[in-house]
Amino acid sequence: MTELYELPISENAVFHKACGGPCTEGCVTLTRIGENAWALGDSKKPGMTPLRFTTEELDAAGIDPARFTVSA
Repeated sequence: MTELYELPISENAVFHKACGGPCTEGCVTLTRIGENAWALGDSKKPGMTPLRFTTEELDAAGIDPARFTVSA
């Protein structure tokens, strides 16, 4: 498997937002960075480096890419 942190995040990557409550708190952003690879960010801290996860890791955490209008 490819090392997740070796995959580049394109400067043209579109991060889609999903909120756990009011969109003033608890919002995360998600973009696909490769097959079975995702970058997850914090909408309140856009300058922070996004964390990276496999599809299986997102599933285990209860995060469904479909909530972000990102195709799985």
